[in-house]
Amino acid sequence: MAYQSFEELEVWKRSCRLAVEVCKAVGESRMFALRDQMQRAAISIASNIAEGCERDSKLDFIRFLRIAKGSAAELRTQTYIALKLEMISKTDADHFVAELKEISAMLQGLIRSINDRIVAAEH
Repeated sequence: MAYQSFEELEVWKRSCRLAVEVCKAVGESRMFALRDQMQRAAISIASNIAEGCERDSKLDFIRFLRIAKGSAAELRTQTYIALKLEMISKTDADHFVAELKEISAMLQGLIRSINDRIVAAEH
């Protein structure tokens, strides 16, 4: 999987789309603390993918991908809470959770791919 910049990565594109969707879905909520946390976590996923990609180290990139994966898990948890609080619809919650699970799997695949390249380069 060769790429020139993070903008070409499908996982980054999907993370950006999801961040926009989450920000719109919770944007009018009066539950300010949870709204802020959800928006921050959503934005953090794509931002960490981009930041890690721009580092000059594969190990740094992996570290930032793991942070992005952690933000995805954080947002999934917040989505469940937001649903229970009726802050978001079940339709939105189901969509967010499904997308976050796919994004996490994509991040794990990218981490594995980069790790494999590191190991191959060492031999």
